[in-house]
Amino acid sequence: MKVTKMKVTKMKVTKMLQGISGSLEQEVFQTLIDTDKLSIERIVSKGHTSPETGWYDQERDEWVMVLTGSARLEFTDGEKLTLSAGDAINIPAHTRHKVIWTAADIETVWLAVHYVSN
Repeated sequence: MKVTKMKVTKMKVTKMLQGISGSLEQEVFQTLIDTDKLSIERIVSKGHTSPETGWYDQERDEWVMVLTGSARLEFTDGEKLTLSAGDAINIPAHTRHKVIWTAADIETVWLAVHYVSN
């Protein structure tokens, strides 16, 4: 029997729920992976919202999951969705939306995956 040695690669572990500052004067965006067709980021909010004017209008589809906390999204058609820990939504490219509320008493940690679907 032939035994093949496998190369052991040192992989970095990302602690998605650790390393979060308590004050969070500004929302935190941390890029985890970024390629031409895929971008993954961790976002940490605490009472933060989108700017008063304007909407997100992204070139790529976005799948987003709330890992902790809660948030409310609004879309240009007037629909509003509340997301709690464990909730995920897929937002097609160019679906205009914004964050109108995040919990102020606990960090809302998001996992956002921006991707090209075709």
